[in-house]
Amino acid sequence: MKKVIATLGAIALGLSGLSGCANMSETQKTTGTGAGIGAVAGAVIGAATAGGHKGRSAATGAAIGAAVGAGGGYLWSKHMEEQKAAMEQATQGTGVSVSQTDDNRLKLDIPSDVSFDTGRYDIKPNLRPILDRFATTLNQNPVTTVTIIGHTDNTGTDAINNPLSVNRAASTRDYLVAHGVASNRIIINGRGSQEPIADNGTAQGRAKNRRVEIFVAEAAR
Repeated sequence: MKKVIATLGAIALGLSGLSGCANMSETQKTTGTGAGIGAVAGAVIGAATAGGHKGRSAATGAAIGAAVGAGGGYLWSKHMEEQKAAMEQATQGTGVSVSQTDDNRLKLDIPSDVSFDTGRYDIKPNLRPILDRFATTLNQNPVTTVTIIGHTDNTGTDAINNPLSVNRAASTRDYLVAHGVASNRIIINGRGSQEPIADNGTAQGRAKNRRVEIFVAEAAR
């Protein structure tokens, strides 16, 4: 029992440290914290059920429960892995980052040199073939849902940047819908300049902050 308490305590400390990381964006904090909460719940369940398995300690049960709980309710299936591989191939050399998040979502991080010019929300030609391939992978796995989040640099005021970031997400959604992805699968949001990932004091940093993040999730069934 003491080991279980120690395990849960360590997870709780990890959550506390995660929420205080100054270098993480709100999107990253939300993703990491969600996975951590799932880990705590999973640890409790794992600890509670460990006693019924011969040779398995309560601490081991807690660790297994934490691993399951960290999934955050999303499934990383064969289809998701195939989609990740397809997008890695489609975006190779473009500057687009493709990754699996801690809560088992597929993430595409699309910077401004591929996506949008300053103050604009019309999709650049360089982004179109990437979104074409992305739409194909989404149509091949119709059980997934998509969240698109637009971001800006800090040039201009919130009154300009907030709707601009939403319009960037909306433009991306509309392009996917035009290529066969059902609109009810897609949620959009705009964060304006609130979540920079680079220094807005430099042109290079502002370019990194003008971006679109796309998350694909398959709910665990």
